[in-house]
Amino acid sequence: MSGIGRARGVWLPVTVWAVTRAVVLLCVLRVLVLPGPDVTTDVSVIYQGWSGILKTGTFPLADVTWQYPPAAALAILSPGLLPFLDYAPAFFTLILVTDAAALALFLRAGRRAGHRPAGAWVWIAGVALLGPTAYARYDLMVVAVAAAALFAAARRPRVAGALVAFGALLKVWPVLLLTGAAVRGRRARTLWWSAAGTAAGLALLFAAAAPGAWAFLTFQRDRGTEVESLGALVFHVARQYGWDGQVLLHYGSLEFLGPGVPFVSTLALTLSLAAVGWLFLWRVRARESGPATLCDAAFTATLLFTTTSRVISPQYMLWLVGLAAVCVTVRASRQALPAVLVLLATGVTLLEFPVWFADVVASDPRGVALLVVRNGLLVAASLLACRRLWVATRGSGPGRTEPVGVVGARRPVGETTTAAGRLTRPAPQAPAGGPAASGR
Repeated sequence: MSGIGRARGVWLPVTVWAVTRAVVLLCVLRVLVLPGPDVTTDVSVIYQGWSGILKTGTFPLADVTWQYPPAAALAILSPGLLPFLDYAPAFFTLILVTDAAALALFLRAGRRAGHRPAGAWVWIAGVALLGPTAYARYDLMVVAVAAAALFAAARRPRVAGALVAFGALLKVWPVLLLTGAAVRGRRARTLWWSAAGTAAGLALLFAAAAPGAWAFLTFQRDRGTEVESLGALVFHVARQYGWDGQVLLHYGSLEFLGPGVPFVSTLALTLSLAAVGWLFLWRVRARESGPATLCDAAFTATLLFTTTSRVISPQYMLWLVGLAAVCVTVRASRQALPAVLVLLATGVTLLEFPVWFADVVASDPRGVALLVVRNGLLVAASLLACRRLWVATRGSGPGRTEPVGVVGARRPVGETTTAAGRLTRPAPQAPAGGPAASGR
């Protein structure tokens, strides 16, 4: 009967996944057409154009919209693995395969001790709620790598470190997966050295393989305040009172340009630096680490940097969905409510892009209201995630358990680690009945 129960536990999420992904595929293939702009042009026009440049042996040096680390070239060139399909259908097919692999990863992890299958449902729902945008960007590939890294950390820290490095060279943000990683212990050293060594090796490889591997750093630095970001709400409201700025396509996205924009962009960067400061303070004050510390810290850090970013593109929600799904999979995680808020924000994101994106660009009441709700949910999720991470790792004093460390780290019952990182074991206890009983 247990085998039948497990089979049912797999087939139901797989069935729901198949139905929802069929709808998403129909949308990106333009069989079903949602209102608003065509979200697939990034693939059929921009990605395909970059692919042609990359095949010549150079990165898109003259295109300021190329704002990605060098390993992104692998994702852009990947449709070439399916030469019997045109570029866009091949890309969507590979995203579908990656999506299926991620689902299998969540289902498998959900069967481990200390885990649960709920994370698979978060993944199924989150990707579906984002709609066609989830399949029309390469971010889903990055999220799959990040989730695999977090799940591998407990048993295979060397693999986890390599995956973190590869993910960071795909789209930078996976470096935040190391936010909660320990700095002491054999597993911790293995994780850090693997991440650093893989990153260095890949960086040198890409720099030697083609010119312009790091041009994206300048392009990313010069971005402004995108119309969907938290800071953009200032200008959406200011437009109602005669602000004379405008919305223009700038560095690959629609951004506000005009009086006050540099100040708000600087303020957003300041908030991101404040997030760094809070995370540093948390690391210093943290006393306890558990099986969910690594994923909870990664989720919280990514939430903070997404919410305070000058740009909150719709596909960024995939990052949060994937990390939320990992947290929900680990029973010890306390991030269930922030994960629910992220799912709600993802559903609102589908409404603001692409459905009513014209209202957002025009700062119409409906568009502004959607942004207030979506960004408000992200702010609430960020604050709640910070609070829960802080409480979960504070403990009742030094020396309770191991320092903030690798998710799923195991230790014999009764062992503790002091604040200095030394392992201690409890003193032997006499059996019940006292010394006379032990002499029998």
